[in-house]
Parts: sequence; structure tokens; C-alpha cells
Amino acid sequence: MMTDITAFLNIGGPALWVIAGLSIVTLALILWKLWRLSIMGAWRRDATEAAVGDWQAGQFDTALASLRNRTGLRARVVKVAMQASQTLPPEDARDETARVARGALMDAGSGLRALDLIATIAPLVGLLGTVLGMIDAFQALQDSGARADPSALAGGIWEALLTTAAGMAVAIPASMALSWFDSINDRLAHDFDDLVTRVLTRGTRD
Repeated sequence: MMTDITAFLNIGGPALWVIAGLSIVTLALILWKLWRLSIMGAWRRDATEAAVGDWQAGQFDTALASLRNRTGLRARVVKVAMQASQTLPPEDARDETARVARGALMDAGSGLRALDLIATIAPLVGLLGTVLGMIDAFQALQDSGARADPSALAGGIWEALLTTAAGMAVAIPASMALSWFDSINDRLAHDFDDLVTRVLTRGTRD
């Protein structure tokens, strides 16, 4: 099995080996991001929503107590908003909450630059491999002169094009994952704004 994989990668040369490495990194990044977002509670909103409901109902102690041991992104930001609204002037409370929210979004977005880079460079590496392969194929054609074998030329061309296909095969899932993770960040940003506004608006009325 490993021999077959190695032989296949050798067909495409160094570019195909680089693309294979990028594919492994891409898969690792996607799995790591899924794990990290799950740990951060990126898909959990109910408990924080319930706490904000208690806060709006005037049950401040209950709301804070329900979030005390929660470490999710929404809970972290809302907890700071609740505490800041009780101890700081309204503007300072909003600034402090915004600072924590920015940090939470940065945590949620970690690793996305690497995915973006892979989605950009994988097709370029594939194209570079194709260009180099085509150069070799046409050099071989020139050296053979009138004795050129069309089947040998065709074989050299398809081997060269293999790296372009491989580069696209890595870039497409990387781009799809990047778009999905970006949408999660956008959703988190919207939820932060919604939940924090409700907390601070209730807090400034008293």
C-alpha cells in the first residue's frame, strides 16, 4: 500500500509530495478546528440565552450564578457584560465587554489563516508542478527529434497535469471548510452583539 502511494507521488515529482503534505495539514486543521469549536461551545447558546432572560427579568444573581462555571464563548462574553454593568459606568462597561468579545472571536478564528493560505497556494503549487512537467515533456520531445513517440509525449503531459488536479483537490475542501468556519465566526459575532446589548440595556436602566 505504502509502496503504491509512494510510486504515485513520485509520478508528480516534488510538487505532488508538497501537495500531499498540504492535504494532511488541511485535514488536521479541520479536525482541530472542529474540536476547538466544540470545546468553546460554538454551537451551544441555550444556557446563555436563559441567563440573559433571567437578567432581563431582574434576576441578576440567578443569571450570574448560572454562568459562573460555564466556559463557552457566549457565556464568557455575557458574564463579563453582566459583571461590568454592575461595577462600571455604561461606556466603560461596553468597552470592556467589546475587548473580551474581540478576544473570544480571535480564539474562535485561530487557524483560519493557515486554511486560507493552503487554499491559495495548493493550486499554485499544482500549477508549478504542471509547468515544470510540461517543460520536461517538451524537452524530451525536442531531444527525440523526428523519432518522437506521441504516446510518450501524452504520458508526460498527463503526469504533468496530475499536480494541477491534486492542487485543486486540496484547495476545494480547504476553501469550503474556511467558508463554513467564517460563517460560524459571523454567527458568534452576531450573538455577542445581540446578547450583550440586551444585558447592557437592562443594566443601564437601574
